[in-house]
Amino acid sequence: MIGAAVVAALCAAGAFLLLGPPAPRVRAPSRGGEGPGRADLLQRWAPAWCACAALGVVSFVGGPLGWLLGAGAAAGLWTLLRRSEPASVRRHRARLRRELPAFVEMYGAALGSGAAPGPALDVVRAALPGPAADELAPVAARLGLGLEPAQVWARLGADSPPLAPLGRVMVRAHEAGAGVTAAVLDLADELAAQERAGVEDRARTVGVRAAVPLGVCLLPAFLLLGIVPLVAAAVDGIRW
Repeated sequence: MIGAAVVAALCAAGAFLLLGPPAPRVRAPSRGGEGPGRADLLQRWAPAWCACAALGVVSFVGGPLGWLLGAGAAAGLWTLLRRSEPASVRRHRARLRRELPAFVEMYGAALGSGAAPGPALDVVRAALPGPAADELAPVAARLGLGLEPAQVWARLGADSPPLAPLGRVMVRAHEAGAGVTAAVLDLADELAAQERAGVEDRARTVGVRAAVPLGVCLLPAFLLLGIVPLVAAAVDGIRW
């Protein structure tokens, strides 16, 4: 029973590590079936996963203790699933970070042509539809209503954290009364460099992640086909 309880605890710990802590949520676009209204498979079938976890613990441990641990495992898994970030939100955030440097660069070019921040934002949103355009739709609407630009851009970081650097650049430009074109273009270069660095980091981790399942598959086979026959032969020789 103790061994089964240890196995159940290890399974629970592994599930926690795979799910990880809840990441900051980013508003996903409502079109294209990517919005919050469509939960991903993990959250949609949360009751089934919790029931499977509870039955698995009960089958390992058994008895009253098994039912108690099963209920705890189901409750813990339910909490983790509800706190986890939907896959659609993760895809939206990743696409936003990929497309943001080009969007900011085009916005700087529009500002450099002499357009005001509000009309320039409308032009760029129409030319580059996507996550960045969707996230900046409230900003364009508020600027169109004639609200104070510094206050509008200051709220951008709270509404969409990935766009906070753009909001800070625009706020500084409005408060200092300086030209904003160069600052926006510099920000575009900085965002592009950060995205390239992120891509390189993710590429370096591919080999490490690929080695884990390979090792998990090969190590038991090596033990069964290589070590176990040698140990069995040695034991049999000792007996004789």
